[in-house]
Amino acid sequence: MDPEMSHQDGNYNESPAKSEVIGNGTVTTMANSRLKLRVHPNKDHKPEGYDDLDLDFNPSIFSSLERYLPSNMLGIPRDDKAKFMREILLKYLPSGERHRTQKHQEYREKIKSNYQPLHRELYALNPTTFFLPTFLKAISDNTEQSFRSIISEPSPGIYVFPMLQPDFCELLLSEIENFEKWVAEAKFRIMRPNRMNRYGAVLDDFGLEPMLDRLMDDFVRPLSRVFFPEVGGSSLDSHHGFVVEYGEDKDLDLGFHVDDSEVTLNVCLGKEFSGGELFFRGSRCERHVNTGTQSEEAFDYSHVPGRAVLHRGRHRHGARATTSGHRINLLMWCRSSVFREMKLYQKDFSDWCGECNRMKKERQRSTCAATRLELIAREGESTA
Repeated sequence: MDPEMSHQDGNYNESPAKSEVIGNGTVTTMANSRLKLRVHPNKDHKPEGYDDLDLDFNPSIFSSLERYLPSNMLGIPRDDKAKFMREILLKYLPSGERHRTQKHQEYREKIKSNYQPLHRELYALNPTTFFLPTFLKAISDNTEQSFRSIISEPSPGIYVFPMLQPDFCELLLSEIENFEKWVAEAKFRIMRPNRMNRYGAVLDDFGLEPMLDRLMDDFVRPLSRVFFPEVGGSSLDSHHGFVVEYGEDKDLDLGFHVDDSEVTLNVCLGKEFSGGELFFRGSRCERHVNTGTQSEEAFDYSHVPGRAVLHRGRHRHGARATTSGHRINLLMWCRSSVFREMKLYQKDFSDWCGECNRMKKERQRSTCAATRLELIAREGESTA
């Protein structure tokens, strides 16, 4: 915990915002670099919209992050709030990456202006055609009880539930095939989902970002708020959505890793296949990512088309070889800029890191044992 944190209201201590007059306007400066985000959001504050500004990040991130601004910044001009939040967000985008980000935006625009979608109905989320009725009912009721009525937790922190309509899976697979056909015919070089997967496509890149935004906001975040509050589940504000492909002439398996996300949604779309099981080996913070696995942390999961698995991004996992057929999965790496900022001031992650928790329990056992010995010694002295 940061030593400047106020234990009374959960805010970091705030220095008064300084302003200087330039021309006819007042510009708030951030010379007070001590300003930090609040630990808890200001639920009574209604954030502004940022859609009309030319920003490096999704405008919804700024609206979400605004609730965490120090209270004395909420009334300053919107441009100044955006500038302050941008500086925070850029911590996660090194200067060498900024040029690549600009190129990536140009790359997306080139795809959107040339690629003709096959199923335009996919590009705006329609809940009744996308999701199973049981899933929609649970989300509509929006209670932990309703969620648990359709979700199983076969291993701690791993949540499994039926989610997608078969027809939607078929439509999305058809759209992906159409996109890959266009890529081959146009001899267009596309960016793959990540450094681990050589096959697949980033759905955000060819126009599906608005649909995935709503998928995260209206369907993933309600679940994450209940099941993953300790890793920013209630403040998810950006995502990386993509499909991966496994099988003959594709990727066969995936090595042991953690995701660049706070919460990961993984849904099998099809097709016919065998093998490809996910193997999980416990959640770990950065410091303990390479530590051993406890027996109770080991769990294997078999994919079923339309069924989703939801887990922490820091839950270590990999994929076994797909031994026959062709498997395609939809993944969303959901991120919280607020959690990533708050994490900078934390040292103990025992509420979700298995190794931190084990070490904490060991310290508690040692303390109890030492106290017990001290009491025994005192009793001996008093009776001597």
